[in-house]
Amino acid sequence: MPEAYDLCLASASPRRLALLQQLGLRCQQYPVDLDESVLVGESPKDYVIRLAEEKATAGMQRSGTTLPVLGSDTSVVLGHNILGKPENEAHAIEMLMQLSGQSHQVMTAVAVCQNDQLRSVLSTTEVKFRTLTEQECRRYWHTGEPADKAGSYAIQGLAAIFVESVSGSYSNVVGLPLFETAQLLESFNIQILESD
Repeated sequence: MPEAYDLCLASASPRRLALLQQLGLRCQQYPVDLDESVLVGESPKDYVIRLAEEKATAGMQRSGTTLPVLGSDTSVVLGHNILGKPENEAHAIEMLMQLSGQSHQVMTAVAVCQNDQLRSVLSTTEVKFRTLTEQECRRYWHTGEPADKAGSYAIQGLAAIFVESVSGSYSNVVGLPLFETAQLLESFNIQILESD
């Protein structure tokens, strides 16, 4: 029954679902499949915002729900380059070696759509990696963890040992910035901490 849920999540991500559940929210998952190609001349910021908004809108249209629909997109950005999900082992190792000894940004856009309203927020976190060796990148790939992760790593998993420092929202790097998400949801009258 729809009234048992607080919102619809336009994603199959178990990480995003767990973060929303951490806020005490009951979510109905409704994954959407979109073309995630970067447009010519599109900045990383514009890219993640566009994808989050497209996911939220597609989730609302395809599910037919009257609940607020949350769409989100996370990208790892090194300089002006968006590092997406790895295509294979060689691609993953290449990305991890690019991140080795460098600071990069993790950008997550969160969009919420309900009826004719669409609002979005962007969170950016600075992450610094220690110097990595190709051998440990290869061993990390064989754990299976980086296969479906932007930038080929999961900060909440084994890749935590690569991270020298984090400046900004940690939950943003996991896949959903909880501070900004809570504020956005409250603008749609979803209260995180309800009074008795």
